[in-house]
Amino acid sequence: MEPMSTVSTTPPRRPGLTRADLEHTPDDGYRYEIIDGVLFVTPAPGYRHQRIAALLWRRLEAQCPPGTIAMLAPFAVGLAEDTEVQPDILVAPRDAFTEKDLPSAPWLAVEVLSPSTRRTDLVLKRERYERAGVASYWVIDPVGPHLTAYDLVDGRYAEAALVAPDDTWEATLPFPVTIRPGNLVD
Repeated sequence: MEPMSTVSTTPPRRPGLTRADLEHTPDDGYRYEIIDGVLFVTPAPGYRHQRIAALLWRRLEAQCPPGTIAMLAPFAVGLAEDTEVQPDILVAPRDAFTEKDLPSAPWLAVEVLSPSTRRTDLVLKRERYERAGVASYWVIDPVGPHLTAYDLVDGRYAEAALVAPDDTWEATLPFPVTIRPGNLVD
């Protein structure tokens, strides 16, 4: 993959950026997120990543209780003035959404790992979701695939499940749903 060239409409890569700075990013197929004032630009995800996200989203959407929405990326989530992320899947109350974004922490954030996002998802986003009070954070490693779920307990993430491809997990947060990671690939 060739390195991304600098585009004059892209905000500078310096700490201290805000959500408002994202309004000046180009519509170029890249994902622009700000975490604690630092810009992260990642390429569009590949087939396996998107297929896993779509199949899991379909499962979550089918189980959502009334007044709850499961949303598939890209969709902006404002965790703070200096933090706007786009989880691969998010679940939140319907009345918390605006036409533009979810301006608060979702109940559930899901990230499907990619080579370009692995470290960010496992370290930076996990810590940021924890700090913002996201009740559940799920990470799916497409190899397998495997699912690791974290639930917020006393302000810190505790591992709620480590699910192998052929295992079945009964999630309770944000609502009851049964997940078998092996069913997320075809």
